[in-house]
Amino acid sequence: CCAGTKETAFISAVTAAGLVHSVTRSCSAGNVTECSCDVTLRHGGSASEGWHWGGCSDDIHYGMSFSRKFLDVPFKNATGKSGSGLAAMNLHNNEAGRQAVAKLMSVDCRCHGVSGSCAVKTCWKTMSSFEKIGRFLKDKYENSIQISDRLKKKLRRKEKSQRKIPIGKEDLLYVNKSPNYCVEDQKLGIPGTQGRECNRTSQGPEGCNLLCCGRGYNTHVVRHVERCECKFVWCCYVRCRRCETMTDVHTCK
Repeated sequence: CCAGTKETAFISAVTAAGLVHSVTRSCSAGNVTECSCDVTLRHGGSASEGWHWGGCSDDIHYGMSFSRKFLDVPFKNATGKSGSGLAAMNLHNNEAGRQAVAKLMSVDCRCHGVSGSCAVKTCWKTMSSFEKIGRFLKDKYENSIQISDRLKKKLRRKEKSQRKIPIGKEDLLYVNKSPNYCVEDQKLGIPGTQGRECNRTSQGPEGCNLLCCGRGYNTHVVRHVERCECKFVWCCYVRCRRCETMTDVHTCK
C-alpha cells in the first residue's frame, strides 16, 4: 500500500536506524563475535583538560555497515544501478535513518578523584535512546520533501522554485502524496478511523479531534468488574472483594 509516500519514507528510515541501534548495542554487550567496542578511541582524550577515553564506546561503524549490507543491497540488485528511480529514493531514506543514529551520538563521562572530586574523567561515546532517535525522525517525517517522479540520475525537488535548495542527507524524501487515511479504502488496505477508540482530553495523535478527522465521536459507558483488595487468609486461601468501575469510552464516528 501507498508506495513512495512520506509514511513509507519514515518506515524505511526507522527500520535502518533500528538495525544500526540494535546491532551496535549487541556489539557493545559482547554478543557478536565480529565486533565489540570502538577501539579507535583508545589512548585518546585531553590530559590538560583532565579527561581520557575509556569504558566501552558504541561502535556504530559496524552497525552502519551491517545495516547498509542488509537493507540496501536488494534495492541495488533490483535495478542494476543505485541511481535510478524509486531505488535511489529508498536508498536515501535508509541512509537518513542511519545518519540520525550517528548525529545523536553523545559523550558520557564518569568522575574519578579523592572524596568525590572530579580530578579526572573517563569518557565514552554512546548512542541516544531509540525513543530520541524516533522523535528526530518523526520531525524529519513531518518536514519531508516531495521529489520529482521523473527521477534520473539525481534526486531533485518537485517544486521548481525550490530546486536550488540542496537536499540534506538527513532529509526524508517521497514521491507520492499520502492517501486519506481517515476513510476506509479496501483496495489500499486502509481501515479508516471509524470506530477507533480515542482520548477526549489529548491534543496528540490519539486525541479525538485528530484521530476522528473532524467527524466527532460517540461516548458510551463501559462497566468493569474485577477482583480487588485480595488478602491471604491462614490457611490457606485468598479472599478478594468484587470491585466494579464505570468508565467513559470514546470512539470515532
